[in-house]
Amino acid sequence: MKTRKSISKRFKITKTGKVLRRPIGQDHYRAKKSGKKIRQSRKLVRVSQWESKKIKKLLGR
Repeated sequence: MKTRKSISKRFKITKTGKVLRRPIGQDHYRAKKSGKKIRQSRKLVRVSQWESKKIKKLLGR
């Protein structure tokens, strides 16, 4: 099965097999958010287990 390129750009798989993504709400309306919220949103967020199963399948793993 071919790798879905759109999925491979949006998600990262760690060495242990966890799937990470960017937090939501980062692209606009950032002026009204507090500095703490913006700093916290720099970190990658772990995807839920049932979703990660689907993502791994689309990535061909």
